[in-house]
Amino acid sequence: MPLFTYKAVNSLGETEEGIRDAVDEQLLIAALQSEGYIPIRVAPANSRSFLGLGAKQSKLSQKDIALLTGELATLLESGLPLDKSLLVLMDLTEDNERLSKLIARVLDKVKGGASLADALEQQAGIFSKFYLNMIRAGEAGGSLDDVLKRMSDYLERSQELKDTVSTALIYPAILLVMSLASLFVMLTFVVPQFTEMFESAGKALPVSTQIVVGLANWLQSYWWALLAGIISISSYMKFQLADPIRKKVWDGRFLKLPLAGTIITNKETANISRTLGTLLGNGVSILSALVIVRETVDNLVLAAAIADAEEQLKQGKHLSDALLEKRLFPKMAMQMIKMGEETGRLEEMLLRVATIYDKQLRVAIQRLLAFLEPALIITLGLMIAGIIVSILLAILSVNDLAF
Repeated sequence: MPLFTYKAVNSLGETEEGIRDAVDEQLLIAALQSEGYIPIRVAPANSRSFLGLGAKQSKLSQKDIALLTGELATLLESGLPLDKSLLVLMDLTEDNERLSKLIARVLDKVKGGASLADALEQQAGIFSKFYLNMIRAGEAGGSLDDVLKRMSDYLERSQELKDTVSTALIYPAILLVMSLASLFVMLTFVVPQFTEMFESAGKALPVSTQIVVGLANWLQSYWWALLAGIISISSYMKFQLADPIRKKVWDGRFLKLPLAGTIITNKETANISRTLGTLLGNGVSILSALVIVRETVDNLVLAAAIADAEEQLKQGKHLSDALLEKRLFPKMAMQMIKMGEETGRLEEMLLRVATIYDKQLRVAIQRLLAFLEPALIITLGLMIAGIIVSILLAILSVNDLAF
């Protein structure tokens, strides 16, 4: 029988990995579930997708997945069976070839007797572990349509959060690029027009003009060194962030940055709260939920804090107390979670925390932009003014020599 590599969460909330032989992936998943495991990933032993290398093959965006989730929830809620709903959905998305083909593959698996979660799991790593476990919990509880509606809402809010961040950073990014381009043009094309005149005057130029002319000459001769430096720094950062140990060090530094650190913390707090609240609301145990949540966190320092919280939960501590000890998450969020634990409304409180910190994130971004935009404009203005003044001083010096 073929070998399969698997990753699953046991009843204690611990992640286990291993290799087993089975007739196919579906039977291995069923065997793991019967043993009390929550399968996270199952793939052939020689599959690259198990190592996370196949995830890039997916061309489906989060918007496509949100569309699939929302429309499938609506069709199931209307009373259509799963296979009929997928068939209708395949027709509705025929203008989106990639999504339509994906639905067709899922439909074939479902018709062959696979559950929806198993059928989705076999689609080359397109769907996250969080998504698959939510679907699996919904199928087990007989509330797949409700779970899909929750997932649709979750994906929409997550996308809104990403759009908020990316949209807010577009203008500063354009401003920075245009500023650097303007300076480069002035130094490499404008300043050299005056250089010959200054040299023919035969008089020592003001220090500021010498600096500007020297910088312009350097850029004309060694612009490639500047480009190589930018590429080298970019490659170095990619190398640093590719290794988990080094990335964790950088993630810790990012959290300490003024304003930017607040943005990262608020973003991750909102993401963690929403994901954990959604999982708990669908019957996933808190230990298993934390394992899944930890793997959705981008910042490795915060992910490590959640891993430590898992261990402390096993020893009888409350989630809020375990996280509060780390002093990484906002105190208000931890107090709200503690209140939810004490009142038995943890799921509701987690979702409320997510909503609050979505708003906090928007406020933090607005504050960053309120500082960044004028800072860029003033810096550019001063640099251009400095170049112009240095040239004018040199021109006045040459005119004095002429008289």
